Parts: sequence; C-alpha cells; structure tokens
Amino acid sequence: MSAAMALSAPDLPPLRGRMQRDAALAPTTWFRVGGPAEALVRPADAADLAAFLAALPPDWPVQVLGACSNVILRDGGLPGVTIRLARGFTAIVTEADGVIAGAGALDVTVAEHAARAGLAGLEFLSGIPGTIGGAVAMNAGAYGSETADCLDWAEIVSRDGQALRLSAADLAFAYRHAHLPHGAAVVRARLRARPDLPAAIAARMDAIRAAREASQPIRARTGGSTFRNPPAQKAWELIAAAGCRGLTRGAAMVSEKHCNFLINTGAATAADLEGLGEEVRRRVREATGVTLEWEIRRLGLPSGRPAGKPEPVA
Repeated sequence: MSAAMALSAPDLPPLRGRMQRDAALAPTTWFRVGGPAEALVRPADAADLAAFLAALPPDWPVQVLGACSNVILRDGGLPGVTIRLARGFTAIVTEADGVIAGAGALDVTVAEHAARAGLAGLEFLSGIPGTIGGAVAMNAGAYGSETADCLDWAEIVSRDGQALRLSAADLAFAYRHAHLPHGAAVVRARLRARPDLPAAIAARMDAIRAAREASQPIRARTGGSTFRNPPAQKAWELIAAAGCRGLTRGAAMVSEKHCNFLINTGAATAADLEGLGEEVRRRVREATGVTLEWEIRRLGLPSGRPAGKPEPVA
C-alpha cells in the first residue's frame, strides 16, 4: 500500500461498530506474536459490514481474522483494514436437523450447543480451536470429519459489500481450503446434524478432548497443526524422521509432544516462528524428498518492511 493510500480516520467509511487505528493484535493470537493492525474494524452485524465494505475503496487491502488460532501475524503488522467478527456474529440456533451459527461463534461452543440439543455429527468441532467462519474458510477438520462433510450453506459478504449465500458445491471444498471470493468474509453458516442421545454425543466429545489433551501441546502458546499432511503421509512423522523434534530458533520451538506444532516458549517473535518453520521444511525436504506445505496462515509484513512492499505469502 502506497503512502498516498495510507488510511486515516476520516478516510474510513462510517461504521456502527468499533474502529481502532494501530491496534495491537499479538495479545489476541494464540502465539502471542505479531505487529499491529493499521486499522481494526469490528462491525456491529452483517449489514454494518456490508455497508462498510461497499463504501471502502476497492484498492484498500482487507484481511478478515477469526480466533487467530492458526495464524502467524508477522512482526510488521497488517496494512489496510483488518476485520474481526465478534458481537453480532456469535448467535447459535439449533434446528431439528442442524445448527445455524454466526461466523464468530467458537467451534467448540457450536459443538456443545448441538450436543445439548441431541444433534450428532458436529462432535469433531470440539477438537478445533477456532471459529465457524474460519472453519468454513479453511474447511477445518479433525478426528475423521471436516466442515465440508456437514455444511449446507454459508452466508458471506463480498469485498464489494454484496451479501451472498453459497452452497457447499459453490465453495468447492478441498483439503483445508474453500473457494471463497477474494476479500470476502463468512458471516453465518448452516451445519447439518442428525438426532442422537445427548449422553452419547457428550461421551464422544469427551473422548475427543481427552485425545487432544494427550497428544497436543494445547496449554502452550501454539497455533495448531503447522503443516498439511501430504497425500498418504503424516507431517509429524516426516518431521520426526528429519530429526526436528525439539528444534529451536530464538524462543520458538518444535513441540516435543507433537512435532507438527510450533511453540512460543515465552519471547519468540513471528520471525522466529516462521523461520523455524522454514528450517523444518528444509530439513524434511533434504531427509525425505517431501516438501511440506504450510497449514498455518502467515499474514502481514516482516518487521521493518515498507507497507508499500508486502512480502508474498506462500
């Protein structure tokens, strides 16, 4: 973004929600790293978001953030407008055969609502530390299920402010990916479910929680699975085979408990974490011939890089 395009308070369209310039984002991320948002926007509801985006010049960058559980925010921060969906986007409504949830609703909260209503099929969400909006955007999955398996439709607001409803077919789901229009924000989704005994559903969710607790460093400053599983292989096995378990860079470390997780041991920077991830990719490629692909999203500018020259994201 050029200096001439730099945002100022009068430049931003009106909003019924909240706006904040130079807003700290690191405390809101699971890794607790990263620079500020140039302009952080929290719309009041979908209509507020649509009006804001319709009035925002089309050449201004927009980034939508959820729970930031699978994100490395780079140390130079996020240029342009960063959108976070919170109040006004967290409603959860159970129906006879499904759940309608706002994009800001936590995955685990949706799973719990479904369980209390005797609706099965969404238990896997209890093992995903994110929001429904992120689950749709990344086709999040765990424990043998993924969002594509249960999504009926998702409502989005496009970058130019149009409200659209997309079917699962429209989203063309792939592994950890949904085909969303560039700059669009998911605002609501309907997930299919089936009747079952609440006690049986709760037992399956308890088993998922126990498995996650036993196998993942969930109490650390981490960001979930770092790399995608290659076809017919597991990323953690390749990382272990390359001798990367426990590898460090600055205060960033490859988890000893589950080596497809990176950890901020206390004072890591985003550059430490991303650099460590790239070192893991290099060692795995040399040891196994497999090039791991990032599953964690890396967003923003490196520290000290001019806003007009954003670094490409792989």
